[in-house]
Amino acid sequence: MHQNDRLSAAARHGDTSGVRDALAAGAHVEFRDHEGRTPLLLAALADHVEVAELLVAAGADPNARDDAGDTPWLVTGVTGSVPMLRALLPAGPDLSVTNRFGGTSLIPAAERGHVAYVRAVLRETDTDVDHVNRLGWTALLEAVILGDGGRAHQETVELLVTAGADPLLADHDGTTPLQHARRRGFEAIAGLLAATARRAGVR
Repeated sequence: MHQNDRLSAAARHGDTSGVRDALAAGAHVEFRDHEGRTPLLLAALADHVEVAELLVAAGADPNARDDAGDTPWLVTGVTGSVPMLRALLPAGPDLSVTNRFGGTSLIPAAERGHVAYVRAVLRETDTDVDHVNRLGWTALLEAVILGDGGRAHQETVELLVTAGADPLLADHDGTTPLQHARRRGFEAIAGLLAATARRAGVR
């Protein structure tokens, strides 16, 4: 097996020794597999944090896109892995990079109710809390529209509004997060958003 292929396989399977040996033997840290995925992206997808740390130390790019438009940094929002987020931060990920839907890592994390990740990315980075994707949705809108209204999404909404997310920033149809929450019967979320709007002087 070629050293580059060996590196990809080791990254995919979380084999730290294999990654180390492949790099020492001359494997390219930015080698792409058949889907355009770098070893760091493979490690991020599988949440192999130690492998990611090795690759970052070797100069791996957290912003390298695969054929689907994903990057190591962007997929942390999907997996919700705080350890991986912290493994990639020293590499200086571009927080404004967006996925194929035009969203930052915060948006899929909010959609999925990854509370710990949302908390970490808001506290430890300067990610734009009101970034709007191609669907016209912010992280707050996704948490309400695509969430289930349960505890995780309630906590996610609270974290977002505490970080300054606008509860009245409407989607392309002119519907606000508060209106979506009321329509879906998410009483706890609607109450939180209404209280936030009142504090902002809006009724």
